[in-house]
Amino acid sequence: MDWNAYDAALFDLDGVLTPTAEVHMRAWDEMFNAYLTSKGIDEPYTDEDYFAHVDGRPRYDGVRAFLESRGIELPDGDPSDSPEEETVSGLGNRKNDAFNAVLERDGVEAYAGSLALLDALAERGTKMAVVSSSKNAPAVLEAAGIADRFPVVVSGAVAAELGLPGKPAPDTFLHAAQELGVSKERSVVLEDATSGVRAGRDGDFGLVIGVDRGAGADGLTEAGADLVVQDLQELVP
Repeated sequence: MDWNAYDAALFDLDGVLTPTAEVHMRAWDEMFNAYLTSKGIDEPYTDEDYFAHVDGRPRYDGVRAFLESRGIELPDGDPSDSPEEETVSGLGNRKNDAFNAVLERDGVEAYAGSLALLDALAERGTKMAVVSSSKNAPAVLEAAGIADRFPVVVSGAVAAELGLPGKPAPDTFLHAAQELGVSKERSVVLEDATSGVRAGRDGDFGLVIGVDRGAGADGLTEAGADLVVQDLQELVP
């Protein structure tokens, strides 16, 4: 690809810059399967459920989507609900506690190929932002040592504060481009989740790149990716 055709790169975080998707997957698995077992439901939560219902979505939307797939209805509750409460918010907070425990214990490092692309784009003067559904995005960026590379971080917390709908709606990416002072037509979206790819497509961004960390090239292409890569190293000029 020709980076000269673009002014900005808008990166998803988990699974694109850092392997925190693996931490999220473990946390979701532990939380959902413990909950299903407690309700006497035999059909377990699997990695396929992660990619189909959870990946790339805001946390509570992911809880709601998975529960709907199992025919389970819970009240939404409130984001202030304790992790013990049997609400969508309570389960989401329960998962968040599990994620933070793993992050604190194990830490996280950015993918080597992602660091290589960040270095190359910084040298070229390409503007960069992180657009993540996770409210933990700032903590992950700090843990990975790359927080200072991004003047704009649109996390799940920022989206909630501004009332922006999460992915697959394009609003968070559009807000990031606006904050960077660039047009969507001159911006590249880099995503590993089909929901994020759809956000890039529906936002009419200049280029949407799917990063296949497990969602599958076919699924990312069907969702609207113009290009699919296995690692960001492939995009280094």
